[in-house]
Amino acid sequence: MTRAELIQQIKIKKTFLCVGLDTDITKIPEHLLAEEDPIYAFNKAIIDATADLCVAYKPNIAFYESYGVKGWQSLQKTWAALPKDCLSIADAKRGDIGNTSKMYAQAFFDEKQSGLGFDSITIAPYMGNDSVTPFLDFEGKWAIVLALTSNQGSLDFQNFENASGTQLFEQVIDKVNTWGTIENLMYVVGATRGEGFIKIREHAPEHFLLVPGVGAQGGSLQDVCQYGMNKDCGLLVNSTRGIIYASNGLDFAEKAREEALKLQKEMEAELIKAGIIN
Repeated sequence: MTRAELIQQIKIKKTFLCVGLDTDITKIPEHLLAEEDPIYAFNKAIIDATADLCVAYKPNIAFYESYGVKGWQSLQKTWAALPKDCLSIADAKRGDIGNTSKMYAQAFFDEKQSGLGFDSITIAPYMGNDSVTPFLDFEGKWAIVLALTSNQGSLDFQNFENASGTQLFEQVIDKVNTWGTIENLMYVVGATRGEGFIKIREHAPEHFLLVPGVGAQGGSLQDVCQYGMNKDCGLLVNSTRGIIYASNGLDFAEKAREEALKLQKEMEAELIKAGIIN
């Protein structure tokens, strides 16, 4: 999916919602455990219930890798079920030296080789240029680089200042910007950072930002939009637990849709306020 296509979908669907598929078999409705592939059955129902209300899906790869071969098969089937009008994000947070990164890129981008053809992948940039650029070598794919996260441990490194007072996350964005463009680079920015988006936008005014932390993690959608939205929207706001685990009963898909619809309506209002849609 190109940047122009993503922006078009945001305007058509009047939303910038990303649904996280962090599917934990211990939390899905009990009746699905009788299915041949409970994880896929759960995911497929969530996808069918929310596809018109979001523009992206983000499976967290750890939730599939932890089940070994069966988990990988569930991931392949889930990826195949994702709507083509939604950006597919492999939330894998990979980051290694060049030849290894190339293999990771093939694992998630090269459908003929691996059975997966995600549009994008999250990347940890700590090892520098050769941990990111192999992903950018795949035409039409996106690297979504960790910039400013909202987990407790983020304070261990991300806010360190150099002698001129520039924080580490700012240096990361400035350097990564030289490796790609707004057509193939996005950044991960935690929603609970609030006004931190002002600083992010100073360094990445036009890039799309993938924003986790709205909903169950306490982030404010209004703050994210106030400080982070640009003329093209420039945001993909993720919600996981608040949507996919809205119910653990037979009505789980219906309840997931209800929660996704609430967010879609809030996002529509923000898009209208910003003059992006009428």
